[in-house]
Amino acid sequence: MEFKVLVADDEQAIVKAIAYALKREGFIVETAADGEEALQKTKAFQPHVLVLDVMMPKLNGFDVCRKLEHRQDVGILLLTVKNDIVDKVLGLELGADDYMTKPFDLRELVARVKALCRRMEKNGKEAAPKKVEIGSLIVYIEQRSVSLHGEPLALTPKEFDLLTLMLTHLKRVFTREELLDMVWDMDYAGGTRTVDIHIQRLRTKLGPDHQQILQTVYGIGYRATGDIVCE
Repeated sequence: MEFKVLVADDEQAIVKAIAYALKREGFIVETAADGEEALQKTKAFQPHVLVLDVMMPKLNGFDVCRKLEHRQDVGILLLTVKNDIVDKVLGLELGADDYMTKPFDLRELVARVKALCRRMEKNGKEAAPKKVEIGSLIVYIEQRSVSLHGEPLALTPKEFDLLTLMLTHLKRVFTREELLDMVWDMDYAGGTRTVDIHIQRLRTKLGPDHQQILQTVYGIGYRATGDIVCE
């Protein structure tokens, strides 16, 4: 499978270097010089992964994350010159899957893009004709889609993977480290706070009727509970 990557950064030297490194590894690459162009090309190019600089003209990286449609279909790697945990947390809350601080090693960036692609490919291969249902919440594994009260529920790739993992392992208690390993891979550098952020965001999206599905096991991690039907 040939993976497509869109690289968006207003520093052309960085764009060219990233694009060259990715093309050498067999990726199909498109580039954008600002946030508005990134949104336009995302719709037309439909990349598997978006490498997105935070500090861009017209629309910054955070704005692009906010405006992206169908975020569950694209992995997002944020690039930032700030080594500020607030920026990193904000990026994760807006649906980014990973981040890197400039300056970075091109080999590491390529490795992280490959990891995002592997997870998306794995999710596609493992997709089986089954669904998980709990009350008015339905998770369609094959289509990688979720409905709540009969309406589509927009989840990022990591939110979907995290929710599906926990719902298909009902009542199992996962430590934060286990969830990092299974959803983000062991080499992810975001730390266990990443798990907490995604759980909080999932609870918000599930709403008051279903947020209790994801329970905190104090001192350990999280588990899913409820009357779930798997088909």
